[in-house]
Amino acid sequence: MTTREQVLAVCKANWEYRGLDESSVREMLDELDAHLRDAAADGRGAEAVVGKDMKAFAASWARARTPLPVRLLRMTAMITFVTGWMLLFGHLVRWTGELPVSTSRIAFFAVLATVTVTWDMRRGSSALGRGWLVANAAAVAAAISILWLAGDRTLFHLPLWCSLLLLAPGLPYALANARAKRRAGKTPDATAPAAR
Repeated sequence: MTTREQVLAVCKANWEYRGLDESSVREMLDELDAHLRDAAADGRGAEAVVGKDMKAFAASWARARTPLPVRLLRMTAMITFVTGWMLLFGHLVRWTGELPVSTSRIAFFAVLATVTVTWDMRRGSSALGRGWLVANAAAVAAAISILWLAGDRTLFHLPLWCSLLLLAPGLPYALANARAKRRAGKTPDATAPAAR
């Protein structure tokens, strides 16, 4: 059975991971804590308030608190960031300063980055594990479809500096995520009144 403390800890980590400011997180935790206490007083468990999937609950509440333009800006920055890392990996594997770019490669990276970031935004956790498998399956399917429809003609060669440049928009978000994860890991009890 899920406890009130577990729900608050999961939601706090999720909201910090999403980059919500500290005052919003504190306000949301207080409101959620009040709902959980009311449910407990009525003899209902925490699942009556948050449902079976705490991460999905936290993600939906965070989306409701964050305006759409802010979410779109973050998603765009993270898509370029993921694409930049994947391209850098391609540079390393081929050990070259220029990557040949074809329509199938564009489709693969576009779908992989979009599914990965969408999973991240919806779930509030990185798309590793099942999300990574879904993203790769969708990306491979898109690349094969484009390869079958358009062929594999090289459109242009992408220099290394362009791949590095794609990392720039997502760096602030990636650093903020890393800091939030580190902070969440250092907090001894995220739900204790003294910690809030």
